[in-house]
Amino acid sequence: MSASKPLATRILWGLAVGVIAAVITLGIGQWHPATLQAMQAFSSAVLDPFGQVFLRMLFFVVIPLVFASLASGITQLGQLDRLGPLAGRTFALFVANMGIAVGIGLVMMNLLQPGHHLSVDDKSQLLQQYGVDANLAVAKQHLQPSMNLSTLVEMFMPRNLFAAFVGQSTDKLGDVLPLILFAILVGAAATRLSEDKRLKFQAGLDVISEVMTGIVGFALKLAPYAVPAMIYSVIVKVGTGILFTLSVFVAGCTVALAVHLFGTMSLWLMLFTKRQPLAYFRQIRPLLITAFSTSSSSASLPASLAIARDELKLAPSTSGFVLPLGATMNMSGTALFEGCVVLFVAQAFNVELSLGQQCVLMLLSVLSAVAVAGIPGGSLPLIAGLLATFGVPPEGIGLVLGVDRILDMLRTTVNVGSDIVTATVVDAQTAGSSDA
Repeated sequence: MSASKPLATRILWGLAVGVIAAVITLGIGQWHPATLQAMQAFSSAVLDPFGQVFLRMLFFVVIPLVFASLASGITQLGQLDRLGPLAGRTFALFVANMGIAVGIGLVMMNLLQPGHHLSVDDKSQLLQQYGVDANLAVAKQHLQPSMNLSTLVEMFMPRNLFAAFVGQSTDKLGDVLPLILFAILVGAAATRLSEDKRLKFQAGLDVISEVMTGIVGFALKLAPYAVPAMIYSVIVKVGTGILFTLSVFVAGCTVALAVHLFGTMSLWLMLFTKRQPLAYFRQIRPLLITAFSTSSSSASLPASLAIARDELKLAPSTSGFVLPLGATMNMSGTALFEGCVVLFVAQAFNVELSLGQQCVLMLLSVLSAVAVAGIPGGSLPLIAGLLATFGVPPEGIGLVLGVDRILDMLRTTVNVGSDIVTATVVDAQTAGSSDA
């Protein structure tokens, strides 16, 4: 692959090569299963670790980049009273974004009724194949504390801040919400410093952001090779049988996600900014590809900040505030997916949800999506909880586990795309109000 081609083009070519190679492998596996098994083993032993090198380089910078970007964004406001309008617009757009997304998903599931297309044999086979993973997700859900004021305080203000965001294990990110609150407090306090001290503090934060972005640049050099490796591994392991069995559900989710990203977000761009949607999505194409390949809003955050600064020319105070928050809270694709899964599994088990129950589901999907960690598969335990809430067997999540990896890539793309569109809208509205 020629290094002279734009990064997005090289990643797209790599993605296409990975998909084609995986489909060919699956085809060969139809008449020579040993070849497919050998390639699945090769994927686990070689391709997955290589893909993880790319992912881990991105995860390395998440914690310092979230803190530096968010604290710098607030510090740059100069005056604390400017934070109110910025935060108000941001959170209002987050809620609207997720609410619209869930509505689109529920309408799609009601129109297609995918749960009624699943035969008894297919349902039994899926539950048997993914029963163990489903039970693990249910077990994790039972470990979640009940939501009350004390739980909220613990989520945002743990006794040991550093232990919270460092995490209790090495296999996942720590809690980002306490770090976000701490960064907001640091930035707010910095606005009260004298002008020269404030500028020095801001310059230090900007240096940290720049260094972390440099590490992202190293990671992106691997992207044209890591992306095909990861997509190849996913496809040869998932296969086409499950995709065919769940084709109506997968197709419905995919269309709903596409409608929200390219429909709703295009309307927002036309109504609230002066940007043309087609040109805009061409500008953010590398970001969408990164989100698709990593399945992680957190891993995509460094790329989001870089594109907001270099391509979209958003105000640093806006992008530094909106994007880190969005990577944790603005999960429109996840909210849409959660609503779709609950309705799909309910249909499969012949549990009819009334219009009122679906309205409650819309609200709960938005709230639970906010609590989802920005990492692959982070929504599964919460979906199990939603199923139990509506009297649907939580083990029913096993019906979708086979295709969750593919849909995780798609919904993460919508999460990240919605984040940067929201940042663009907030930037345009903030600039407009400042001009006035």
